[in-house]
Amino acid sequence: MTASKRKEAYRIYIYLGALFITSLVVSNLIFQKFFFWKPFGDVTIFGASLFEISVGILPYPITFLITDLISEIFGRRKANQIVTTGIFASFFSMGIILIADYVPAINSSPVNDEIFSQVFALSPLAVLASMLAYLCAQYVDIAIYHFWKRVTKGKYLWLRNNFSTFLSQIIDTTTVVGLLCLFGVLPWNLFQGLVISGVLFKIFIAFLDTPFLYLFVYIIRKRFNLAVGEEIDLDAET
Repeated sequence: MTASKRKEAYRIYIYLGALFITSLVVSNLIFQKFFFWKPFGDVTIFGASLFEISVGILPYPITFLITDLISEIFGRRKANQIVTTGIFASFFSMGIILIADYVPAINSSPVNDEIFSQVFALSPLAVLASMLAYLCAQYVDIAIYHFWKRVTKGKYLWLRNNFSTFLSQIIDTTTVVGLLCLFGVLPWNLFQGLVISGVLFKIFIAFLDTPFLYLFVYIIRKRFNLAVGEEIDLDAET
């Protein structure tokens, strides 16, 4: 690969990383708002309305789509690096929010201390546990993705995309909802319903994002003349 092509590939990797980090940080900022998505009408399961879910779930599928794309094109090591970077960015943003919450608002502030704390102030322990759960889910997703990639010898992209996402989303959703209940954000009687709703929603989105993964992989492979299963080694010497 020429030096110019390698630079172009690195730029693509950086842009994908920026989208991943933005989606992850935003999901942590907005997760306390819930909405009711009812494609099948009003359905109740274990005391919770089906698809009564946090808006923080909206950008989450984007993060898994991006890590699958990076895994496919740039390899497991680069995908793990992006996940680790995203976790650092999340902790850094939470730190800034905690400092902002500690600083008292002036009387003329459009947003007073009470409103700011209600929306943004999170338990540091809850955030830590949530981020560790997400970190685990992402690493599981990447590991399973590359397991299936080896087994299928780079074929059947849809299989590794969906199977890796399914298990990792179950781990992430169960842990996050459990933590929200543990720290009093949500009542325990909604645990099962919210977990099932969240997992079903994420699996549904995983199916929907598969064509986009195929499209992006096709474009990048064609651009860099990559064979099926071939990866771009950004760390290789030019």
